[in-house]
Amino acid sequence: MVTLKEGSRPPWVGLGAAVWVQIASGNAYNFPLYSHSLKSVLGFSQHQLTMLGVANDIGENVGLLPGIVCNRYPPWVILLIGAFVCFFGYGVIWLAVSRTVESLPYWLLWLALCVATNSSAWLSTAVLVTNMRNFPLSRGSVAGILKGYGGLSAAVFTEVYSMLLHNSSSKLLMFLAIGVPILCFLVMYLVRPCTPASGEDSVEHGHFLFTQAASIILGLYLLTTTVLGHILHFSTPVSYTILVIMVILLMAPLAIPVKMTFYPSRNNKSGTLDRSFGSADCLVRGESNNDKTEPLLSSSSSATNLGSFRESDDSLEVAMLLAEGEGAVKKKRRPKRGEDFKFSEAVIKADFWLLFLVYFAGVGSGVTVLNNLAQIGISQGVHETTLLLSLFSFCNFAGRLGGGIVSEHFVRSKIIPRTIWMTCTQVVMIITYLLFASAIDGTLFAATALLGICYGVQFSIMIPTVSELFGLKHFGIFFNFMSLGNPIGAFLFSGLLAGYIYDTEAAKQHGLNLFGSSIACLGPNCFRVTFLVLAGLCGVGSILSIILTMRIWPVYQMLYGDGSSSFRMPQCTDH
Repeated sequence: MVTLKEGSRPPWVGLGAAVWVQIASGNAYNFPLYSHSLKSVLGFSQHQLTMLGVANDIGENVGLLPGIVCNRYPPWVILLIGAFVCFFGYGVIWLAVSRTVESLPYWLLWLALCVATNSSAWLSTAVLVTNMRNFPLSRGSVAGILKGYGGLSAAVFTEVYSMLLHNSSSKLLMFLAIGVPILCFLVMYLVRPCTPASGEDSVEHGHFLFTQAASIILGLYLLTTTVLGHILHFSTPVSYTILVIMVILLMAPLAIPVKMTFYPSRNNKSGTLDRSFGSADCLVRGESNNDKTEPLLSSSSSATNLGSFRESDDSLEVAMLLAEGEGAVKKKRRPKRGEDFKFSEAVIKADFWLLFLVYFAGVGSGVTVLNNLAQIGISQGVHETTLLLSLFSFCNFAGRLGGGIVSEHFVRSKIIPRTIWMTCTQVVMIITYLLFASAIDGTLFAATALLGICYGVQFSIMIPTVSELFGLKHFGIFFNFMSLGNPIGAFLFSGLLAGYIYDTEAAKQHGLNLFGSSIACLGPNCFRVTFLVLAGLCGVGSILSIILTMRIWPVYQMLYGDGSSSFRMPQCTDH
């Protein structure tokens, strides 16, 4: 843990490097780009292909181990592990698709894909946990920016796939196996934990606005060049120029530490927090007991520590807390919502499981469409898979970034819990799935765009919400457990439901004896039942989200309801 003054460069250098790692961590979104090669070259049926999609999502989202490790080892260790699993996993898949090794068994490819995409969990955990702790007073903004860039990763890889790799699946797999590890090696020492400063000032706010604006410009650039690429078919020099500009835009967040180097702020404040900052204080003391760094707060009076509790607390509880604060009484108590929870304490809370189920309904249904996006397009007569994926990627980015910005604004100005936006987007997802099921001509792109936005919002809302309800001390474990909703949804609705219905409809079209083959299904019936089930799932998710929002409203009143629209950390709990 590095002790810094407010306005120091290392946290912003780490955020700029984290942008690149987040792009790399989106390697699992590339599955639609090479899934057709798995099906055609290796002769897999749609059911087998969707089960590989499940492996893709299991690897990407099963991150409990990275969540545990991130509390014990520095971020560079986490990034190093992610680099190695990426190399070995995608290396095996490349051997199969390129026919370098013939007849690799299906189970080995399934396992290799799990290992390959598990790099996403390691990379994302390293940068997300580190930066959420480095900027604890701007959690919504940080989550929106990082997950927003993660959402853009599919468009970035699509650009590389079409312009640099000439639509070659085997070259893409080799690029993933070699390029992602090299990137990790280059930036692993830039992403590091720093003692957070108070940070709520116009300078930091301006830095976040710049980063958000840079990501929006990048997203529009990627969408525009992808669409124009399908219309104009760029020459090789033009394609390389487009890629160079894309790299420059990706480096934009690093302009902040460069600016801070040449134009240092003259009004630096104290590097310690001016309010009760329990969660991060616990974090520093818990993770660096042997380090000689100053704590985030010097010992304060008991009266100050009680500032985060409601004035309506009875006098007996106040007296007890005063005695505990002065060290006269040692009493263990379970944490309250908003304080630091252990995992064993969080899983017995209804709010924990409500948030999990709401998130499961949103991302579990969305990932089903993402995994089958190529086949959905073909069934409705649209063969531009890269265009569909790029559109979904941009809208996914817009949802992630916009969800972070909008929820941060309303939680501070109106004290509205972030989960209200999960409710709104899941209602929109119901309409979107019905639009998919109708298969009306010309609606596929609009439905894909709407789904991408709603899918992205689920990510950017879940991340700060889980940290606000259960603290930052074990945030890596909580975040990765919530992420399990993605692969579980993929297994149930993509692997078991969508793949089975698709193959059944294909068999009806081409002959009953062809069930389970690699033939294509055409027409709206290929996925109609799947979309209706997903619409029902989001209906249940909307109801659960309303219940969760009403339950946690008092927590947000406590955290943001002091009349100053500033985040206020509750006391930390000692376990």
